Amino acid sequence: QVRLVESGGGSVQAGGSLRISCRTSISTQRTMSVGWFRQAPGTKREGVAVVHIDGTRNYADSVKSRFTISQNVARDTVYLQMNSLQPEDTGMYYCAAYSAYSSPLYPLPDKTYWGQGTQVTVSS
Repeated sequence: QVRLVESGGGSVQAGGSLRISCRTSISTQRTMSVGWFRQAPGTKREGVAVVHIDGTRNYADSVKSRFTISQNVARDTVYLQMNSLQPEDTGMYYCAAYSAYSSPLYPLPDKTYWGQGTQVTVSS
């Protein structure tokens, strides 16, 4: 069973930084892409960043210069470092593991496992 547990969310002021974590097994990270997605109230969930089996990374254009996805496989963890946070970054952040996608940040629903999410709130 693929399990993912997010942590590290919180409230910060605009311009601040936050690092959130996704704990998932070594086996998951070695066999599946692991990514971060977010959803703000009234909006659809969107892809933020992903790291693939070979270490390749992809980012949404809106966060590419500000966010960094990294992993420490030995610690069963994938991180998302978020800098220069803006109110538009507010939302529930979910970690996902997936084995197939139509494009890197668009996983196929039947090939995806999700965590429960961690809330990130950025105030102006």
